[in-house]
Amino acid sequence: MGHSHSHPHGHHHLDSKAMRYKEIRNVTLIGSVVDLSLGVAKIFGGIVASSQALIADGVHSLSDLATDIIVLYAAKHAHREADEEHPYGHGRIETLATVILGVGLVAVSIGIGIDAVDRLFNVERLLQPTILALYIALASVVAKEFIYHYSMRIARKFRSDMLKANAWHSRTDAISSIIVAIGVVGSMSGLDYLDAIAAVFVAVMIAKIGWDLVFSSLRELIDTGLDPERVELIRNKINEVHGVKNLHVLRTRRMGGDALVDVHIQVEPNLSVSEGHHISESVRERVMKDVEEVSDVMVHIDPEDDEVVAPSKHLPLRQDVLKQLKAAWSGIEGTSLIRDRDITLHYLEGKLRIDLVLPLTLLENEPLIARDRIASQFDDLVGQLADVDAIVVYYQ
Repeated sequence: MGHSHSHPHGHHHLDSKAMRYKEIRNVTLIGSVVDLSLGVAKIFGGIVASSQALIADGVHSLSDLATDIIVLYAAKHAHREADEEHPYGHGRIETLATVILGVGLVAVSIGIGIDAVDRLFNVERLLQPTILALYIALASVVAKEFIYHYSMRIARKFRSDMLKANAWHSRTDAISSIIVAIGVVGSMSGLDYLDAIAAVFVAVMIAKIGWDLVFSSLRELIDTGLDPERVELIRNKINEVHGVKNLHVLRTRRMGGDALVDVHIQVEPNLSVSEGHHISESVRERVMKDVEEVSDVMVHIDPEDDEVVAPSKHLPLRQDVLKQLKAAWSGIEGTSLIRDRDITLHYLEGKLRIDLVLPLTLLENEPLIARDRIASQFDDLVGQLADVDAIVVYYQ
């Protein structure tokens, strides 16, 4: 029957996108200052305090600074409005940035891991950390945990997987600093290899987080659907709309922090086009209002379940049907008075059902006899038209 689709975004949407960008930018700028300060402090502190794990942790902090820059760039461009070349907007820039963040984490982890393993097999390269390394590591834990919780709060508020990824960068830095502290304490206690082992653990943990980010973002880039419970929620909201008999072909996908939905709904086959459209608009509004992340819904209206019933796509279009009808019914009384607008076609179950409106004047003298005679003539006509299942005659 047709589609219902999005209208141009209003001022409210523009305001919310501007606020989203502003808050993501602010939290990332604060995080980048912390990352720069910690990265420099850890690397110099690691050199002075002879801690390989702390130096590795410093490299991790500076990698966080690099990801902060990527996040700032992506956040700015991902919030641009849709244009002719990008009709769905620029939200996937965030997704691509998340892939880059994840790959960067994996690369950093490989470098740290190779160096640490090399030191384990060459004991003369093992370092002897001092108490300074412990203090720097503990200061890092406090600072990075603060940034993690701050970033995650904003990420959840604005449904930004990219900011969640960056928050996890901060959390991995905090956890790796704890491992560093354990390694430093162990090495100071005479277990020289614990610092290098701690560096290996840091590397494995960073690699795991990086891989998870890459995998989830690649799933989004290939249009993986929403989680089953969110899809079920959308299904329930659609079924709640009065006039929806059934639904099928429910498809979802992510676009940055938003979700897009396509659905086929089944309505009563005899509804007017405008009523079917009104139902579809009600479906769209209900889903966008009640399912937080959904920013647009495309609704296709079906008069029948076209997944089960024989489709009607092989049937001729209206102009060809009218041509056949007018050629076949020329001998039936009253047909010369039928206007094109008095003919309604129903494409159902692979056949045509035709509703005709004839003038009441045809029934003035002998209403019952004339009605039965005309009905019988149209029944005979149905037998001559291969695509027609029934012709129903009305009088007005």
